[in-house]
Amino acid sequence: MIDHVALVEDIRRWGTELGFQQIGVAGIELGEDEARLQQWLQAGRHGQMDYMQRHGALRARPAELQPGTLRVISARMDYAPPDIATAWDVLEDGTRGYVSRYALGRDYHKLIRGRLQKLADRIAAQIGPFGYRAFTDSAPVLEKPLARNAGLGWVGKHTLLIHRQAGSYFFLGEILTDLPLPVDAPASAHCGSCTRCIEACPTGAIVAPYQLDARRCISYLTIELRGAIPPELRPLIGNRIFGCDDCQLVCPWNKFARPTGEADFSERHGLGRSALVELFAWSEQQFLQRTEGMAIRRAGYEGWLRNIAVALGNAPTSPAIVAALRTRADDPSAVVREHVAWALARHARDDDQEPAR
Repeated sequence: MIDHVALVEDIRRWGTELGFQQIGVAGIELGEDEARLQQWLQAGRHGQMDYMQRHGALRARPAELQPGTLRVISARMDYAPPDIATAWDVLEDGTRGYVSRYALGRDYHKLIRGRLQKLADRIAAQIGPFGYRAFTDSAPVLEKPLARNAGLGWVGKHTLLIHRQAGSYFFLGEILTDLPLPVDAPASAHCGSCTRCIEACPTGAIVAPYQLDARRCISYLTIELRGAIPPELRPLIGNRIFGCDDCQLVCPWNKFARPTGEADFSERHGLGRSALVELFAWSEQQFLQRTEGMAIRRAGYEGWLRNIAVALGNAPTSPAIVAALRTRADDPSAVVREHVAWALARHARDDDQEPAR
């Protein structure tokens, strides 16, 4: 007979050995979260992320996604680089491209899914075959509510998970299982009256506490959105070319964030502070080579150039910036051409406003 209490303690220990900072266990009841999800979808706040609508209530019903599921083993892994504080230096330099700190190294999906598989293998070696399925941001699962219920943190006003001793710079992964493991106590919320994340959002995407309109979120605009970025939002994006961290950078709880110990999450190709002009000159082959195995690939080459064109349009006017934009004025992509034209028009306006000498 399996001692499920002892097994959970083993799972936590094995998880630590595999590089996870915390393991928790949650039940599968997500009724209130399902209702909030449906309201969010009905309001159209998911934008072009049609897969959110297609999966619908399945996200809040783990037992329908994986028949037989009784519990969810939730895991978190830190990703913050050691120099996270220098993020502000890049954001304040309009000639450099800002990449969300989670995306500077290897794509976390494969790494975490692989570790979760190893964790499942350890469990099977201990108790024999059991029913399970592992995920990390790769299936219709309400990861943050499940992690909250597993005691890994609370959902903050910016809708990200926050841990009292670790902040919010971490990835989540889950194992849906048919094991009747004892569940952990849900985490309590500690945002209090703080509204820094709401005030810091460049595009006003956090429309109310705990409510995010993805259609205004820079992470959505620079990663998920296909086609043109709404012109009224382009000036607000600044030099953010892949994702956005502002709501996390201002969060007081992130003073407790710990640098990652995962070498795979280390910055690649100097993308933490690269010059926009240099990035804009990448050929498609260079883009594919230099982003191999990285989350940046998700934007696609066209999206990458579109994002950089917007950032160049927001950069201080200089001959080098204008010259870089002109090299792609006749780009094969209509989307890139549109954003380059917009950027050049902004610099032409700035030139017109320069005082005569």
